[in-house]
Amino acid sequence: MSKTIKLKKGFDIKLVGKAEKQLGDFKSAKTFALKPTDFIGMQRPKVTVSEGDKVKVGTPILFDKAMEAVQYVAPVSGEIVEIKRGDRRKLLEIKILADAENSYESFDKFSEDALKSLSKEDAVAQMCKGGVWPQIIQRPFGIVANPEDAPKAIFISAFDSHPLAPDYGFLLEGEEKYFQAGLNILSKLTSGKVHLNVDGNAQVSAIFANAKGIELNKFSGPHPAGNVGVQIHHLNPINKGEVAWTVNPYGVVQIGKLFLDGKYDASKKIAITGSEAKKAVYVKTAIGACVDTLVEGNTKQDNIRVVSGNVLTGERINRDGYIGYYHHQITLLPEGDQYEFLGWMKPTASKLSYHRALGLLSFLNPKKEFVLDTNTNGEERAFVQTGVFEDVTPMDILPVYLLKAIMAEDFDEMEELGIYEIVEEDLALCEFVDVSKHPVQEIVRKGIDLIQYS
Repeated sequence: MSKTIKLKKGFDIKLVGKAEKQLGDFKSAKTFALKPTDFIGMQRPKVTVSEGDKVKVGTPILFDKAMEAVQYVAPVSGEIVEIKRGDRRKLLEIKILADAENSYESFDKFSEDALKSLSKEDAVAQMCKGGVWPQIIQRPFGIVANPEDAPKAIFISAFDSHPLAPDYGFLLEGEEKYFQAGLNILSKLTSGKVHLNVDGNAQVSAIFANAKGIELNKFSGPHPAGNVGVQIHHLNPINKGEVAWTVNPYGVVQIGKLFLDGKYDASKKIAITGSEAKKAVYVKTAIGACVDTLVEGNTKQDNIRVVSGNVLTGERINRDGYIGYYHHQITLLPEGDQYEFLGWMKPTASKLSYHRALGLLSFLNPKKEFVLDTNTNGEERAFVQTGVFEDVTPMDILPVYLLKAIMAEDFDEMEELGIYEIVEEDLALCEFVDVSKHPVQEIVRKGIDLIQYS
């Protein structure tokens, strides 16, 4: 039975630079990279190619020795030009110089009718071999799912409420057939429900509204209403010993293409966003694309920060860095490396703050979009008990006490206070509103690692 859930807690960060719903004309990226650091929990990555090797789209180039069945494959065809390592030979990137035209590895191809009789075991085997399995993320812990597990349910958030987030309906326009095929495959992987959660504040795109074989739920409210972890909490909370899986809508389409077309398709649209982008538009590229062609000549100034993803949970990259595996946007922001006299003590209407004492004038115009730089306006200090963390977390947990339990490495308290229900993005707003400047997301990951590997 479908549910409609209205959330009151949270906060929308309104920024200048949302992408227009049109495709921009940019040069194609020449190099692409697969970054093991994108896959949280990958313990022992093993490279299966060497520099100079030729690969096709879908050629296995990496796997985790802790889960060898799951293959990580090339997003484009071309030549392996660099296997980049860091300290202690930690694997950082596998770079591919792309061919002018892609060639593909072939996988088993199924008609829509044949998918109905496909067994769970055969579906899992094809997904692992065909490179799409890493799109399935396990809760708790937020890691790539283990194919041997049996999830109690699968959850798909069909909207993103992060600042300047792309529109999934536009990202997946024309992909209805593949989205439905992906849903049909996912339904074979669980004895529970496949939950498709849409934005209750907006018109639902046809690709989601017409989906079959799922439970369609509507969530409305401020960010983080679009976070799948928040949605799970209100639909079917995760308890100790339970496992649920999550998939991004793009991942669902990619699964559908693998089975209907018999190939791994890493092509995708991403949004170029942020106040410093001359052209805030969408562009068609592929997983792991170099952003140099999207940034060069497309910035309003030179002193900027390039973020793969959104401003709350994204990763800072160089101007010639690579889009994260799970990211669907890049954000161009002014760098916050200049000292400002009096800082937050100076009354102004140009700054956004959740706290009325610090950003009172910004509340006079709640619809205003802001240009914010990356300055944190302070350094880490002791926790200030304001109750604000609870105000922006629409979950039945106590964020401050949970964070303190993590810092104290109190395992029993962590479990009782809800560590199994969250990953970094679920408390990212706490980091934004924290006057004590704590690295909340780093603390959350530390707690998850402690629980997972203890």
